[in-house]
Amino acid sequence: MSTKMMKAALALLLVSGMASAADWSGKVIRLGVDPTYPPLEYKTPSGKLTGFGIDIAEALCQQLRAKCVWVESSWDGIIPALLAKKIDAIASSMMITPKRMEQIAFTNKVSNAPSRLVVRRGSPLQPTAASLAGKRVGVEQGSSQEAYAKAMWAPARVEIVTYQNQDLVYNDLVTGRLDASFQSSIQADSGFLKRPIGKDFTFAGAEFTDPKFFGVGDGIGVRKEDVALREDLNKALAAIRANGTYKRINDKYFDFDIYGGK
Repeated sequence: MSTKMMKAALALLLVSGMASAADWSGKVIRLGVDPTYPPLEYKTPSGKLTGFGIDIAEALCQQLRAKCVWVESSWDGIIPALLAKKIDAIASSMMITPKRMEQIAFTNKVSNAPSRLVVRRGSPLQPTAASLAGKRVGVEQGSSQEAYAKAMWAPARVEIVTYQNQDLVYNDLVTGRLDASFQSSIQADSGFLKRPIGKDFTFAGAEFTDPKFFGVGDGIGVRKEDVALREDLNKALAAIRANGTYKRINDKYFDFDIYGGK
């Protein structure tokens, strides 16, 4: 291909990409969120939505020139809300798993937050069916951790207790109604263990990364038929990773790369 033809092809690609993003200019995209997962998605004392996932989603909206509106939802109701067209996308650090992909589609990976068990300091409990037999483990309804725990631990007489949000899990863990909790390691570290309420607790065992239950990372969920939205979100994600916006947001909340490898 000649230099002239290569320049023409590049210009066409750039125009095509810009036109795609410009199509969202001024349009409303309703983003579903469960704001109970600091530092990923949560509220300040004044009620303002904030966190890594909030900032990333707003950067994507800015890249698309779209007007994004946040719609709060419980975790177990967020996929039904998407399918019922009450929201246009799930921007709440949702793991990309085969089971969820039967219902909805996802963007490329936005981040990766492996799961871990939390127990009281000094507890001998480990994240195995044998160790947890006869114990009560708290999980959030509709989470990947719930799916794993019910499939792998419940048959061994582990009582899996589900809650509508993660704060309720931690409350019962602190009061002794639970023996352990199972959730995202990043959420547990920043949202519980590093806070005064979690001072008497710690992680037990290693991270869980089984792709059957925990997928390949977190993404933004969209309806399968909304191909244009998914593709444009992917373009916007690539753009903010290339221009340094992603790293700036990452470094605001973490002292490590939450993207997690390639």
